[in-house]
Amino acid sequence: MEWTGFAAIFAAFFLTHSIPVRPAVKSRLVRSIGTRCFGLAYSALSIGMLALLIWSAGEAPHVQLWPQAEWHRHAAHLGMLVVCLLLALSIGQPNPFSFGGAQNDCFDASRPGIVRWTRHPVLLALAIWAGVHLLPNGDLAHVILFGVLGSFALAGRALIDRRKRRLLGVSRWMALDSTRKAAPPFHAPYSWPNLFCRYLIGLAAFAALLLAHPYVIGVSAL
Repeated sequence: MEWTGFAAIFAAFFLTHSIPVRPAVKSRLVRSIGTRCFGLAYSALSIGMLALLIWSAGEAPHVQLWPQAEWHRHAAHLGMLVVCLLLALSIGQPNPFSFGGAQNDCFDASRPGIVRWTRHPVLLALAIWAGVHLLPNGDLAHVILFGVLGSFALAGRALIDRRKRRLLGVSRWMALDSTRKAAPPFHAPYSWPNLFCRYLIGLAAFAALLLAHPYVIGVSAL
């Protein structure tokens, strides 16, 4: 694959990921297929486009910028463990500040959970994923891939903050954020069994990624 093909797939990736931030397009699709079907279809599309983008980086011309060192993989393993735990603790939990949450009306800013540490745990997980994958992948195509995706995740926090301020109202958003920041860094969860299960899910996801890496990506992560 030439650089033009890699660039075209990159452009298609960002084009498909612009759907949720285009209210007119999203509302039309939701009306046509329903909220649940839209969520499932968009999730499948996102995963498919990410897989295609990663594949295209491996097929692009190889231009090495730095060699891989043994500690690069150890750092990637540690970072991916953090990523899996972040996602396990945040997805499906109330979070009115970002996406990936559920039942946001039930959010208690005095006991915000993982949101106490970051308003955007899913975006932080994406940024860490991209950052730790930069280390062992020192060729130009992968540096562009993970560098752009990591920067996109970091920049997305400000965009979502601006949108949520508008939707919630500035005073409401600031009150919630102030209460969130004032909460104890570590506090009792609503449910210890639920927290324990989420940690187990995060650890299981990390183990599954390690085992599936050579079959899905084509390169062993160990």
